[in-house]
Amino acid sequence: MSESTTSTIEVRLNGDPMACPEGLSLLQLLELRGYKPQLVVVEFNGEILPRASWADQPVREADAVEVVTIVGGGS
Repeated sequence: MSESTTSTIEVRLNGDPMACPEGLSLLQLLELRGYKPQLVVVEFNGEILPRASWADQPVREADAVEVVTIVGGGS
């Protein structure tokens, strides 16, 4: 029998370990976790990444992703 074609990796999302499919882009990871990309800022391995690069940024084993949700309103 052959191995499963989909393997998983572990990343840290907001400080917590999370298993996800191997081969995802950062944008796909965010969408998988239910984030709306237009409403978040992302720090990837200690660096804030521009939204335009998320689709091209591969997510690999042990990457650290911090997601901050933008909240509108105020006074």
